[in-house]
Amino acid sequence: MRILHLADIRRLLDYRAAIDSMRDALIANSRGDCATPMPMHLDIPAESAEVHMKSSYRMGGKYFCLKIASTFPNNRERGLSTGAGMMLLSSAETGAPVALLQDEGHLTDVRTAAVAAMIARELGRRDEVLGILGTGIQARLQAHLHAKVLPLRHIILWGRSPERAAECARDLEGIAQVTVVNHPGDVPRFARLIVTATSSRAPLIAADDIQPGTHISAVGSDGPGKQELDPEILRCADLLLVDSSRQCFHLGELQHAPDEAQRAVEFTGQALDVGRLSVADFTGLGAEDLYIAEAVYERSLLENPAV
Repeated sequence: MRILHLADIRRLLDYRAAIDSMRDALIANSRGDCATPMPMHLDIPAESAEVHMKSSYRMGGKYFCLKIASTFPNNRERGLSTGAGMMLLSSAETGAPVALLQDEGHLTDVRTAAVAAMIARELGRRDEVLGILGTGIQARLQAHLHAKVLPLRHIILWGRSPERAAECARDLEGIAQVTVVNHPGDVPRFARLIVTATSSRAPLIAADDIQPGTHISAVGSDGPGKQELDPEILRCADLLLVDSSRQCFHLGELQHAPDEAQRAVEFTGQALDVGRLSVADFTGLGAEDLYIAEAVYERSLLENPAV
């Protein structure tokens, strides 16, 4: 079994290729080409931590994948990363493990940002301004990945902690000019392309905050009770995209607007039109984990065929 550590994975990752790979993953999942069970969630109350376990197999594919990704917020005080995790890639022919990707949650973070950037590209967005709610690693990666598909010049950033928002802004200065705002409702005043990447359990922006022609990718809500958007935003959306209808109904923003479930559509690769407002409710798929793990593993084989 090949073991790939985070340094190896970072070297092997290609952001543009990851964006293309996530397009393939969503299309395959929507077609029913992937066996992708519902995620398993494990809470660790003593640490205010959560662990997500996801898996997938693509019909006719060479591998299946099991992913564990966790968030331990108290690690900040320990001087450790708040994210951890790994992906196990196994042979779909024999069941034998072929690769352990000790990514410390990095592949999950990258594929999440890559999906949002891919949808912005598929919508034909050419925004120079990107609004981001959140100041963690996901906020940083959203900026990096969107910069691959947009002529990005300005980032409007909000976070609960002014100190973390200032730190995130400094980290993003090499990508675009960054303006930190004081209230989440200020972000849609200045940006028509928005990503919400928080662990919120209450709406951060309201329908009245949104300008015509806005697209929102909501990636923070991936478990029961999580919520970043006013449900009225989903009801007002001309286009309501989901990565998985089943997952989003139970885990995403859609859990707070179940009456809109019949309008939600999975991405199929067909042309998209934002209309007055579009929303992408993304909970993160095991199929995405499979595709990005496969890509990294197979690039490692090209670099060094010997285990």
